Amino acid sequence: MDTGKITSWMDQAQPILVAFGLKALGAIAVFVVGRWLIGLATRLIGAAMTRQQLDSTVQRYLVSFITVALNIILVVAILGYFGVETTSFAALVAGAGVAIGAAWSGLLGNFAAGIFLLVLRPYQVGEYVMIGGIEGTVMELGLFGTTLTTPDNVKTIVGNGKIMGNDIKNYSANPYRRVELVAQLAGSADAHQAIALLKEAVSKVENTHKTPAVDVEILEFNEFGPKLAVRPYCHTKDYWQVYFDTNKTIADTLGAAGFPVATRPVRIYPV
Repeated sequence: MDTGKITSWMDQAQPILVAFGLKALGAIAVFVVGRWLIGLATRLIGAAMTRQQLDSTVQRYLVSFITVALNIILVVAILGYFGVETTSFAALVAGAGVAIGAAWSGLLGNFAAGIFLLVLRPYQVGEYVMIGGIEGTVMELGLFGTTLTTPDNVKTIVGNGKIMGNDIKNYSANPYRRVELVAQLAGSADAHQAIALLKEAVSKVENTHKTPAVDVEILEFNEFGPKLAVRPYCHTKDYWQVYFDTNKTIADTLGAAGFPVATRPVRIYPV
C-alpha cells in the first residue's frame, strides 16, 4: 500500500478527529456540569418547598418530575451542540413516544394514576395504609409506583395503576381504630362475670383509648359455649402492641378467675 496515500489520509483526518475529540470533551464537560446543576436546582427547589411547608408527598413527586424534565433538556442541548437538529429530534421523540406508549400502556397508566393520587391525596407519606392488597407504611409516592415498608420490614413498590383500580384503606386517617379479638368461654362459665372482668382488665392495657371504651359483648354461641367479642380501641401505631397485650390479658384474667376451659363436647352415637 502506498504510504504516501496513508500519510495524506491521516493528515486530512487529523483536523477532523481533533475537532471531534474537542467536541466530545466539551459534551462530557457539559453533561457533568449539567448534571451537577440539575442536582443543585432540585435541592434548592426541594428546600424552597420545605420552607413553604409543602406536603412531603407533593415535594417528592414534583422533584422527580423536574429532574426527569431537566435531564431531557440536557440531552437535547448536548445533541444540539453536536449539530443535531433539535426539531428532528423532537419529532423522533414524539414518534418514539407513540410507539413506547402503545408498548408500555401499563407504565403510562401508572403515571396517570400517580397524578390522580397526587391530586386526590387519599394517603400521604408516613401513613399506614392497605393499597393494591399490600399493607404497610407509605415511604414515597413516586411517578409510577408507591413505596411501602410492610410490617415485616420489607420494602414493597406497588404500581399506581393497581392502587387506583382497587380499594384504598387508610388506617391513619382517623384518630383511632378498633382491635378485633375474641374470648371463648366454656358452656358452664358465667358470661356476665367474664364480661365485667375483661372490660376492667383490658381497659388497663397500655395505649388503649378510654374513649370509646372497650367493647366486650357476647358475639355468638357455639358448641363450646359463649364466644365473647373483645374490642379495645387504640392509635394505629399501637395496634399490634395492644393486640398482643390484650390477648395476654384475656388469658391471664380468665385463668386467674378460675374460669373453666372450653372443651369440645363429646357426642356418643349409637352403634
